Amino acid sequence: MKPDIEIYDTTLRDGSQGEGINFSALDKLRIAEKLDEFGVHYVEGGWPGSNPKDMEFFKQAARRKWKNAQIAAFSMTRRKGMAVEQDDLMRQILEARTPVVTIVGKTWLLHVHEVLRAKPEENLAMIGDTIRYLGDQGKQVIYDAEHAFDGYKDEPEYALATWQAAEKAGADCIVLCDTNGGCLPDEITNIVRAAKGKLNVRLGIHTHNDCGLGVANGLAGVAAGAGQIQGTINGYGERTGNCNLITVLPLLQLKMDRRVLSARTMTKLKELSEFVDEIANVRHDPRQPWVGATAFAHKGGMHVHAIDRVARSYEHISPETVGNYRRVLVSDMSGRTNILMKAAELGFKLQPDAPETRAITVEVKRLEGAGYEYEAAEGSLALLIRKVIKHQEPPFKVEGYHVSIRRDRSISVCQASVKVLVGGVTEHTIAEGDGPVNALDGALRAALVKFFPQLKKVQLEDYKVRILDSATGTGARTRVLIETTDGKEQWGTVGVHDNIIEASLQALVDSMEYALMKK
Repeated sequence: MKPDIEIYDTTLRDGSQGEGINFSALDKLRIAEKLDEFGVHYVEGGWPGSNPKDMEFFKQAARRKWKNAQIAAFSMTRRKGMAVEQDDLMRQILEARTPVVTIVGKTWLLHVHEVLRAKPEENLAMIGDTIRYLGDQGKQVIYDAEHAFDGYKDEPEYALATWQAAEKAGADCIVLCDTNGGCLPDEITNIVRAAKGKLNVRLGIHTHNDCGLGVANGLAGVAAGAGQIQGTINGYGERTGNCNLITVLPLLQLKMDRRVLSARTMTKLKELSEFVDEIANVRHDPRQPWVGATAFAHKGGMHVHAIDRVARSYEHISPETVGNYRRVLVSDMSGRTNILMKAAELGFKLQPDAPETRAITVEVKRLEGAGYEYEAAEGSLALLIRKVIKHQEPPFKVEGYHVSIRRDRSISVCQASVKVLVGGVTEHTIAEGDGPVNALDGALRAALVKFFPQLKKVQLEDYKVRILDSATGTGARTRVLIETTDGKEQWGTVGVHDNIIEASLQALVDSMEYALMKK
């Protein structure tokens, strides 16, 4: 299937220039393979010769067979005053053995004069010589026109001359780059149209997000005639990042009706986004459009009531289209429909007019008023619902605990003891930890695993504290949110108390009890 718009991914090069983003050669290979599997048309692997990781990536990439993607190597035009055949940059990019090479060159006279310190004619020769030489070596050449829009706004005739030099030399695609990310969509539209009217070669668009318009500007370029769009997964990139392909892909295909990828592939969009975040060791943005955890989360009672009847009344697409899913949140803003839908999601069957439904709704509102927060603590909510419906005793009970902190020379040592009752049997354990909560978690876990071995797999993954009424100083009411995992699933639990240790214990107990309830 020939796409209407080609997708060019530069996560491994431009994306890795973002602050806090670092990829090993193996990381790059894993991401490239995932992008290839997803159906991306071009994957830019890096800049050959700039660092050992990129050279290793290209060495390994040359040994692999790629089903959908063409691997591209990135470099710049030949250097000033040097014959193209003698420039080491050309040797390095050819040694990468990629079918596609992407060359960046100057459009803006400001850069030509002040950065290159070259004459305008020399810059044109550098562009033409490089593209012609690489084309003669059998490479598909993509020309990235750096600062294309700033250059055109300052000196339109010279900017156009650089693009015409690239076209004349045989560039397969000329990509207009909003390198500083400072343009507005109407500027992008007008300049891409102007280029399209003067050039016969295929055009691409490359935008940055410095004004928060990376995606909007990319779409403006496509609407004006660009046949290729460049960007990065999750919008990684220098400064505030690049055009986010995770947002652009469904917009092109689902909103603009441009053929890009198969519908089946689009259902893996969320998986791709989370995979790259995981490799980059970046926490996934819950508010990211389309794929974030909150993208199809509904909290207001009126909204939830409406989607229960007609989902599209408050959802612009079906969440499953991009591999996401609907979430109903429960809070003090919740109506009865929130409780019914959330209970069903958690595996409980409730009737709309049942006393239990009313009781759960009232109890949630009361506890949220006291400081509890159930939208981030579904484990605690499930326990509350089960308690009202089934009136079951919990599988264990904490009869007492003690936490102490002592300084041993220059080291603080935290110790906790916990006494639990399970089926008439009392277990008393002691543990040390990095802090009082860590010690308490260790003692509770040690006591319970003797009765419930499956809890060995349960680990505390995140711990958050929120002061609810700071005006009362150190006596403030505290909310603790804990995120726990068993290696397969994650769940949140909550505790609220004037004493932070007591609040933490509440959340810890709920996390263990929910793990046993799931089983």
